[in-house]
Amino acid sequence: MAHTYPPLNVEVRTPRLTLTGASDELLERLVPLVRAGVADAEPWPFDDPISFYADSPEREWQWLRGIWAGRSRMSPDSWRLYFAVLVDGKPVGMQDLIGKNFARFGTVSSFSWLAPGNRGKGLGKEMRAAILQLAFAGLGAREAGSDAFVDNEASNHISRGLGYQPNGTDWDTRRGEPAQIQQWRLTREAWERARRDDIELTGVKECLPVLGIDI
Repeated sequence: MAHTYPPLNVEVRTPRLTLTGASDELLERLVPLVRAGVADAEPWPFDDPISFYADSPEREWQWLRGIWAGRSRMSPDSWRLYFAVLVDGKPVGMQDLIGKNFARFGTVSSFSWLAPGNRGKGLGKEMRAAILQLAFAGLGAREAGSDAFVDNEASNHISRGLGYQPNGTDWDTRRGEPAQIQQWRLTREAWERARRDDIELTGVKECLPVLGIDI
């Protein structure tokens, strides 16, 4: 069923998975994964946008409120598209695309998570490839960034494998303690060299006015 709000109708389909706008119905289906996703092993995740270190209903409410608040703040100057990741119709995680001053700079960043039982299967790389297809082919991005803690080899391996180049370091917190971040940068030219032809986009044109994009 089509939604009145265009971002919820955007889909990105690859041979292995589908990114689909995270409607409230899909968020409800993701709640059990959020509930089961309490971090209990290294490498530890970010403290933000939700705490992965506590198991309580408040954690789930905080996660939902964060997404609802992100939807309400959508503007051409700052937007975040939230996607549920579906494998054979079953939600397994989320993949977000974030733009700040996109009309001016054409830059995006991404954020994602996978349920523990679905890691180590190549889905993380496939999700990232899908969201990059949306950013570059669908929205006309010039550059994409990503970052991960330096000891998060899985995420950093995905960035290297998709053609990102190291772009300095920064700091963030996990479990309230500072830890170093590796930053990555992918140019449009580098993405074009390895561009895939098996990723399909739908609903993008109708979404462009919400994001202030004119292409």
